[in-house]
Amino acid sequence: MKGIITVLGKDKVGIIARVCTYLAEHNVNILDISQTIVQEYFNMMMIVDISQSSDPLETLVEQLQGVGEEIGVEIKLQHEDIFNIMHRI
Repeated sequence: MKGIITVLGKDKVGIIARVCTYLAEHNVNILDISQTIVQEYFNMMMIVDISQSSDPLETLVEQLQGVGEEIGVEIKLQHEDIFNIMHRI
């Protein structure tokens, strides 16, 4: 089961480290990652494998939102199927 994580906000030290640490602690494997900084704005997208996670998707969604609040960015996690349906042309 795959998920799509997006992280948006003002750039600062430690964003990637904090998100990746959370994912590792919850057995979420990063399959692909892309990040860019446009002027002072940080944007990251990750494709993750959540099939071995120690928590259900709903818990991961809520906790990642909390991590985002802690570090001052917006973090969203969606199931890959939902993401694909929402972004279909």
